[in-house]
Amino acid sequence: MFGIVISFKDYNLFKGLTGSQWVGLKYYKLFLENPDALIIIKNTVVLGGYKLLFGFPAPIVLALLLNELRSKVYKRFVQTVSYLPYFLSTVVVSSIIVMLLSPSTGWLNHMFQRLGFPTINFLQESEWFRTIYVSSEIWQQVGWGSIIFLAAITTIDPQLYEAAKMDGAGRLRQIWHVTLPGIATTVVIMFILQIGHVLEIGFEKVFLLSNAATYDTSDVISTYVYRVGLLQSGFSYGTAIDLFMGIIGFILVYTSNKLSRRFGETSLW
Repeated sequence: MFGIVISFKDYNLFKGLTGSQWVGLKYYKLFLENPDALIIIKNTVVLGGYKLLFGFPAPIVLALLLNELRSKVYKRFVQTVSYLPYFLSTVVVSSIIVMLLSPSTGWLNHMFQRLGFPTINFLQESEWFRTIYVSSEIWQQVGWGSIIFLAAITTIDPQLYEAAKMDGAGRLRQIWHVTLPGIATTVVIMFILQIGHVLEIGFEKVFLLSNAATYDTSDVISTYVYRVGLLQSGFSYGTAIDLFMGIIGFILVYTSNKLSRRFGETSLW
């Protein structure tokens, strides 16, 4: 944590942390005045927003569906299959995506050709990047994310389901009136935590799937910091950008927690 001091100094690798000159908020102003800053922040917020909008409900839906399965063998099989992508490295997942979407050897484009449609170079067209990234994140995270909600479902009193059945409630009614209220606290807490990660778009997958042709939608804060902070040795500038985004993330978590406490009964603190 002491390393964040670099963002307030004109850091020189040879002079060290103590010998470098203080420059105050110079690099923060430099980032905000950068014409590319708005595009980078927009891409980061949009990708994080899409991931929260589509990725957060996915584990909840999967947990609800798994809870309704009566065959234990089939349930365990589905759970195992859904968990597996989480344990694959980002490099492997990105390689699978590249192979599937390749215009020459990709399975998806082969299917398009058989149906009489033209091939699409998905990884070279910027309008497809967000769809590819968010979809792959959901596929990779949905199984592992459902574990928490499945655990929350197991704490619900079975007598509530029996009472709902006696009142004539079917499966959907039981989910709506028993299961969802039973896991509401867990859902709210996980949602607050996820809001804090809206701006934390994983560097590895974006770096592996993006290229110069898709920068207008794929260039996010983490990849920009990598270029200016490491490749161009702008350590102070890169640290300032990262700290700035961290502060915004903290504000988002604090605000969402305060709103949750004011309008509901659940909060982190």
